[in-house]
Amino acid sequence: MSKSNAAAPALLDAKLLRLFEVLYSTRSVTRAAEELGQSQPTVSIWLGKLRHDLHDPLFVRTPAGMQPTPRADALIQTVREALEALRRLSSWQPEFVPGTTQDRFRIAMTDASHITLLPQLLAHLRAAAPLARFEAAKIEADIGDLLQSGAVHMAIGLIPELESGFYQQALFDQDWVCMANARHPRLDDGLTIERYRAEAHIGIVSGTGHALLESALDRHGVDRRVVMELPGFLGMAAIVGTTDLIATLPRQSGEMLARINGLRVFPCPVPIPSFTVKQHWHARYHHDAASRWLRGVCVNLFQTRTIPGGDGIHRDE
Repeated sequence: MSKSNAAAPALLDAKLLRLFEVLYSTRSVTRAAEELGQSQPTVSIWLGKLRHDLHDPLFVRTPAGMQPTPRADALIQTVREALEALRRLSSWQPEFVPGTTQDRFRIAMTDASHITLLPQLLAHLRAAAPLARFEAAKIEADIGDLLQSGAVHMAIGLIPELESGFYQQALFDQDWVCMANARHPRLDDGLTIERYRAEAHIGIVSGTGHALLESALDRHGVDRRVVMELPGFLGMAAIVGTTDLIATLPRQSGEMLARINGLRVFPCPVPIPSFTVKQHWHARYHHDAASRWLRGVCVNLFQTRTIPGGDGIHRDE
């Protein structure tokens, strides 16, 4: 310990400062005890400590009550300023005004979310925070570190690898559909499990959704004939619309792509487990005003899942 730290005087307890102020105003230990909600013996003990710490009697009993000493008169303004500073600190709320903020928000999401979520999210954010800047980032292997450091404000998707220190909130559930050319020559009567096995497919070879799909197909003994593999959803709709290939993908993405590109959607004939899309953030930013606003926007826009008994916020320990 340095000499300067060793010689530094101890800080006064806030309750002693409050006693000083109240006793200076009331000139009565009894009335001070009532105002502070304490017993008179307790206040007397506090006053003794206050006198010890400030090296002065501070208040002297007289027929007119407890009168301040010259040192108390000299200190009262400083005491009141210190208490006011503590009150401001206790009541301080971070101010965040979306309409004037120039913050930069970085949201990690899958490329599927670029199709399904990003257009609506960006439209809302530009209207609510026109001076801010927004960036859609990939969900990389180091997403946990990026969230912790603040380099990424929030991540949206199926991200089971996020562990201790992260909050998550359910937005909506996803099941699976199949997407095909509207003029597919062999699907006029629908898509059966036999036809699903026989047709050629497009496969997505990345992401947790891909792993979930492949695991379910393997479990049910369905061996797809994949003739085209893609790293993501970019280009999928164009390929489906110009070939007889079938794509199996989450419902929200499939229905959006089909609607935009004039494709056809079928129920998936293989029972693939559904999953929940969530937003994730680090505990460091749980109370950050800007981050809370951004999360609230996503909840208002996308949360369709019924959350029994609360808002669905959960922290992984």
